[in-house]
Amino acid sequence: MRALASDNYSGAHPDVLAAIASANADHAPAYGNDPVTQRALAAFRAHLGDHVEVFEVFNGTGANVTGLQSLMRSWEAVVCASTAHVNVDEAGAPERLLGSKILDIPRADGKLRPQDIDELQWRQGDVHQSQPRVVLITQSTEYGTVYTPDEIRAIADTAHARGLYLYLDGARIANAAASLGVPLRAITTDAGVDAMSFGGTKNGAIGAEAVVLLNPALGVSESLGYIRKQYMQLASKMRFASAQFIALLEGDLWHRNASHANAMAQRLARAAVDLPGVRITQPVQANAVFAVLPKESIAALQQHTPFYVWDEQAGEVRWVCSWDTTEDDIDAFIGRAREVLGGT
Repeated sequence: MRALASDNYSGAHPDVLAAIASANADHAPAYGNDPVTQRALAAFRAHLGDHVEVFEVFNGTGANVTGLQSLMRSWEAVVCASTAHVNVDEAGAPERLLGSKILDIPRADGKLRPQDIDELQWRQGDVHQSQPRVVLITQSTEYGTVYTPDEIRAIADTAHARGLYLYLDGARIANAAASLGVPLRAITTDAGVDAMSFGGTKNGAIGAEAVVLLNPALGVSESLGYIRKQYMQLASKMRFASAQFIALLEGDLWHRNASHANAMAQRLARAAVDLPGVRITQPVQANAVFAVLPKESIAALQQHTPFYVWDEQAGEVRWVCSWDTTEDDIDAFIGRAREVLGGT
């Protein structure tokens, strides 16, 4: 099966598998006290800054909940776009585990703006109102759009002026950096982000995610270690997750994988615009393509290539390319789409 449903459908890159096999030698201290994890930490710091603290976890939801918990208390709120993963795709985990309210802001492109923060009804100091504490942005967004470094800096400055933290959900941070042609640091540490989740799974790993504290002034490093344990995100044999990050970050594999996925999305979008009845709804800036199709065609296309329906009422679908998506995959899908849609 070749899919355009999610980059989670793809397998692991051979270099990642080789790194895991390499780490599978003899015994090593547990819970991250091993040389492989220390090497992974050095790789993170080479990209994000010598001062950053890294807490590896099992999955993206675990990263977001663990990271947010370290920054806020139960009466405080997260401000995010209405499409944010923490708002619609984590089964209420942030609210359930943090006890905190999510203040979601509708945005057609999935991107928050500084004015969205300023226009909130703050009621600061009102005991009856959840108090905003964290602004959360996703890079790349759930709509496949990308924040520039200047856009992130503007949001960070606005958040910090109000005493808020900026947290970045970086499940697809590699795709965003590759799209912009900038180092990972340019859209995180140097742009004023305080803390982030760092995704490896969608970029060729098996299950490698992390919470990264970028701002040393946060002072939450020690408490985050306990939070990770309480939330069942502390791996005993952490070296196997660390090995995956080493494979991705020590060289340019993270960039090659992301660039390839982005290029396949561009190939798909260029071909799809000529299909009858198809309209691309978002700028194609990372590895996702959003399009409106004739509703009657969707089921037939999904039989050939699995993908998600994003908005059933509008007939909007999401196609996501992966590190292992091939030109043949794209061409075969477009060929099938022409048959279903009646194009030439």
